[in-house]
Amino acid sequence: MDLGLKDKVAIVTGAGRGIGRAIILTLAEEGAKVAVNDLFQERAESVATEVRTNGGQAIAAVADLTDGKQVADMVSRVVKEWGTVHVLVNNAGLAVEVVETGEVFGGPFFGQLERPDWDRVMNIITYGTLNCSRAVVNHMADQGWGRIVNIVSDAGRVGEPRLVTYSMAKAGVTGFTKALAKEVGRYRITVNCVSPGTTQTEATASLFEDARASDEGRARLNAVARQYPLFRGLERLGQPQDVANAVAFLASDRAEWITGQVLSVNGGYSMF
Repeated sequence: MDLGLKDKVAIVTGAGRGIGRAIILTLAEEGAKVAVNDLFQERAESVATEVRTNGGQAIAAVADLTDGKQVADMVSRVVKEWGTVHVLVNNAGLAVEVVETGEVFGGPFFGQLERPDWDRVMNIITYGTLNCSRAVVNHMADQGWGRIVNIVSDAGRVGEPRLVTYSMAKAGVTGFTKALAKEVGRYRITVNCVSPGTTQTEATASLFEDARASDEGRARLNAVARQYPLFRGLERLGQPQDVANAVAFLASDRAEWITGQVLSVNGGYSMF
């Protein structure tokens, strides 16, 4: 199926590994020109090199997304290189600190957190999304076409204990998505969310690295897997490619009548 992404210009944030890397590689396979954003130069360059080695077009686009000027400079560089921006994927986030107590996984309880802990989460998820979206939306409006896809989390849909600040930040991005979608639809810009459940990436590797090698690992995996109906059939948790496939669809011409929506890619964890 042709998704109509050939020669579209896409920026994917937090794309130096994990879900972001899978999104970059998938968009590049569809013929998009991709800008690999990451805070770390070596990560961004590595993924950009991987795309170019496979015959695609890619540049590394290093920027601290909490810094509006750095974001604006990054977008200006992409526009200078390729003329515009068609697709923005706000994927950058934070690895969730994992605390294990029996079968409970997540970060510290809310009462154990202080303002710097809140700021760290809100700055990258909330202000990073705002900074990047603001930097591209006028380019999209001027050309009369655009796609913004925000990677959120089912923690922001149903709430998760030990992930209170994270849940709040992701829920805020969902509200932002719906509001912006109503503003910019007149310019043929769609704004949607993809909401993963637990996904096996470098950020969650410590949780699953001994999943089948020890009784403790198997118990940990089973505690998580019970929440995912599809795990019983597929015998796996979510993979970065699952998220990338959903993003590619929402970024495409095939999704031109879909906006302001949240598409959960969660193996059945949450069904609303």
